[in-house]
Amino acid sequence: MIRWNRREFIQASTASLLLNGAKVSASPAGPAGMGDAAPAFVRTNDQGKSWTVGNALVEREIHFAPEHGLLTVSWRHLVTGTDFMETPPGKWRTKGAEFSVWADGDSLRGSDGSTWDLIDAKTEKLTPAGQSLIVHLRSTKKPIDVTVYYAVYDAHPVVQKWIAISNRGAAPVNLSHLSFESLTIAPGPQDVLQASGFYASQPREVFFTGRVEDTAVLERNSLTGEGYIAMNGAPGYTKRTELAGWGDGVELMYDTDLFPFERMLQPGETFTTARSSIAFFVDGKGFADPRWVIPSFTSQALMKKGKSYQPPWIYNTWEPFERGITRGITMDLIAAAGRMGLDVFTIDDGWQADYGDNAINPKLFPKGLDEIQAAVEQKGMRLGLWVPLAAISMNTAAAREHPEWICKDMHGNPKFTGTMEGSDAVMCLATPYREVAAKRISGLIGRYHLAYVKVDLTTVFNAYGESPGCYAQGHDHGSWAESLERIYEGIQYVTDHIYSDHPDVLLDLTFELWGQKHIIDYGLLAAGDLDWLSNVDDGVPHSAGPRQARTLLYLRSLAIPAETMLIGNLQAEMASIEDRLATAMGSGPLFLGDLRKLSPEQQDWYGKKIRWFKSLRKDVPLPEGFFPLGNWQQPGAATWDGFARLSRQGEGLIALFKNESHLDKAIVNLPVFPEGTFHVRSAMTGQAIGTYTGEQFRQGIQIHLPAEHQVEILEIRK
Repeated sequence: MIRWNRREFIQASTASLLLNGAKVSASPAGPAGMGDAAPAFVRTNDQGKSWTVGNALVEREIHFAPEHGLLTVSWRHLVTGTDFMETPPGKWRTKGAEFSVWADGDSLRGSDGSTWDLIDAKTEKLTPAGQSLIVHLRSTKKPIDVTVYYAVYDAHPVVQKWIAISNRGAAPVNLSHLSFESLTIAPGPQDVLQASGFYASQPREVFFTGRVEDTAVLERNSLTGEGYIAMNGAPGYTKRTELAGWGDGVELMYDTDLFPFERMLQPGETFTTARSSIAFFVDGKGFADPRWVIPSFTSQALMKKGKSYQPPWIYNTWEPFERGITRGITMDLIAAAGRMGLDVFTIDDGWQADYGDNAINPKLFPKGLDEIQAAVEQKGMRLGLWVPLAAISMNTAAAREHPEWICKDMHGNPKFTGTMEGSDAVMCLATPYREVAAKRISGLIGRYHLAYVKVDLTTVFNAYGESPGCYAQGHDHGSWAESLERIYEGIQYVTDHIYSDHPDVLLDLTFELWGQKHIIDYGLLAAGDLDWLSNVDDGVPHSAGPRQARTLLYLRSLAIPAETMLIGNLQAEMASIEDRLATAMGSGPLFLGDLRKLSPEQQDWYGKKIRWFKSLRKDVPLPEGFFPLGNWQQPGAATWDGFARLSRQGEGLIALFKNESHLDKAIVNLPVFPEGTFHVRSAMTGQAIGTYTGEQFRQGIQIHLPAEHQVEILEIRK
């Protein structure tokens, strides 16, 4: 058993305290800088039964032997030299299960040598640039094979892992209690550890169970600032992350109690789990800081469109028009949206005759949508549409002809949900209905050349309190518990089908579809591009407005790629329009509202600023770093808040919001700003602010807040 070296621990702690106290900088080159010179690799040794997966930033060593099965024996953060698998003095612990599953009630652990035979192991290249190790195991106790995947990418201190379970027997096998990552990693002894949940942003006790909103869980050494962030890719309420004991490790898994995972595996069938991703960081140490590590990784490896994605500016008609949107209103709005430089014009609920059918509402759009599409494209935009996935009208052919596809509640009654249309049936996506839905939405995209689809309403369960899952017999789930995972699989089936037909379309899977207010997670991003995260009230003065939208953004900005979050319903004509514009620049840019109420001068003002942002975003990879500023953890009226979106070259933008603080200046402090010399210009006034070095940004620069503006937006260029 490896023991913690006390002398090395004290040296590392002291060095890190000095680094943090001095707000140390690191150039983009070298390990602390984590530049591009960190190609991924997989090394094989020990007669093909030992492997090292890593790059210049991280190395994970995995062994297989009959006496201990498959296990990780070392996981080193090469930026610091820390081995997260070391054991502190006086603490005796095992190496963890590696993975585990119950098969027909029998527990199988990866680290149980008597359970597995090693069949083979191989490596593969990954896109984006990376390498994977694939280890194929065969159970000696059950007719199942388990394939374990380890993935590492160039220039990221992150190792991903997932498993695939195959039934090679003649009878079904029932899977439950499934953990796809189980390790005794820790960044230090128990008494120095700190933990955070809720998108890795809120403090928690070290021994806790992460659930639906704990898609990322953080554990750090409070002396050294070093730690890890564990990202659980299981969808929605099916996820569960355990920080074991009081610092004994981490387990990324599916839930076992509140929304328990079950999966009936048919002969010849394979079930592939969600992915775990574990990233190492050091607070305040150059590009090893988590505000660089996580946004850079998630935007490249976890976003559907990857690094090449350029976020469109989206307009949506939902508020204030709701289901009263008409042809005449739409044509007027198109003219305004085009003048503002928006990219996607989306008609929300109201365009369709019935939920779940592509027929157009003849009263609201008597000439159909062809002329709408033509008008949108004539203004240089693309059309978007809102569609329901599983909540559909009983007037549709799918509901009339196949009532057996409707979800049932625990009493055996068909499940209905309240919608703006009225009471609609909830179709079970663990039935052939998923094929009908996929073809319907794909056909709609092709028919109207859609750039974006907002996929909405209840699937697994309703975000407003209706019971989850499906109790029907004869569906592709053997129990209510299995229906939870199967319905999420049904969503994935639908989106996969759509992407195969239309790979460039943007699919927005809303929080209502995912089943929880303000929810976004890695399972959703594996299935779609975007998430309509919330409906922030913004209809009258003193509504929740941009400040609450930024609260949603800031609390998720470490764990979730900012541009995947669409935060409705900021209305473009509400005062102050500066607040709404700058807030939109922090996430997936989205506006609602009655654009006809904007004066031509205001529309032109929006157009100038939006075109400036799009030019900047085209030149600068803003998703590489997101830094909340000021009073960001809970923005308030009496204090300022803001954010910086930066590339690893130090270019990007800073947005500062005065709120009602009446301040005329703010100190912007970015302790891990890169080296270099930078020109800073106000995008609000057009005036040059000054030239600053990276060191000045790290120490803090004073920014004058112009009295004539509610916000300041700064452009930073080398």
